[in-house]
Amino acid sequence: MNCSFADDVRVGLSRAQKELPSKYLYDAVGSALFEAITVLPEYGLTRADARLLHLLAPELPTRFRAVAELGCGTGHKVKPILRYLQNPRYFPIDLSETALALCATELSSVAQVTPVRHTYLDGLRAAQAMLHPREPLLVLFIGSTIGNFGSEERGQFLAELRRLLRPGDALLLGCDLVKPLETMLDAYDDPAGVTAAFNLNLLARINRELGADFALRRFAHEARYDLAENRIEMHLLSRTAQRVQIGEFGYEFALGETIWTESSHKFRPECIPILAQPAGFTFVRQWIAPEWPFSESLWSV
Repeated sequence: MNCSFADDVRVGLSRAQKELPSKYLYDAVGSALFEAITVLPEYGLTRADARLLHLLAPELPTRFRAVAELGCGTGHKVKPILRYLQNPRYFPIDLSETALALCATELSSVAQVTPVRHTYLDGLRAAQAMLHPREPLLVLFIGSTIGNFGSEERGQFLAELRRLLRPGDALLLGCDLVKPLETMLDAYDDPAGVTAAFNLNLLARINRELGADFALRRFAHEARYDLAENRIEMHLLSRTAQRVQIGEFGYEFALGETIWTESSHKFRPECIPILAQPAGFTFVRQWIAPEWPFSESLWSV
């Protein structure tokens, strides 16, 4: 049994607002479902990010020979950046062995790929240990994963990330932007039900790995928007009053009670440079995709 997973589930389901960390959405099944989400017509984020990376790659500083990507997924979006740099070393960082294997397959023709199976910051530390002295590092945190952090957690993460970097290093940060409400909700509750399957798979994973007895048909996927926080929230809503057993622990669910599984904050372009200074970065430049409003920002150390 994965003790960290089990402990996080136990703690999260014991809270008044039940919640589970979004990182557990991405097992092998969840990662495959998320890749399917990225090609849905309602989910324009990934395509906008990819188009933007193609456009900005020639405009990045040429000094970088090492690139580390936090939460790399399949790594396909980073290919134009690696092609632009000369003989780059690429350190994809992810918890998914499947994702890292796909990265190595996808990008071995354009870079020397060294997969790092770890959490974001520990993975970055591991990658840094393999760098040459004074070798500048470009860190990629694209795809708007930063939007999954709450505001306080986001500030702490960026500050800790900055402390790990050295003069000459830089961060390329992807942020999804605020857009019409219907567009945002459709992106997280598609008519084909792929996002619902992705969300419900978290309960299936708890069943598989922790021996729980979640009846998936008794839960429904729900996407909602918090206007005050500018965030989409994904929840799993209990369709009935029920009790779920996970090992020796039992959890009661009232009709309509939810498990909060993910937050996706949306940003306004003028607010993104403001995030850099408290974390210790210097804002350099911002690029914005107009078709599906999305931004990439370069911050230097």
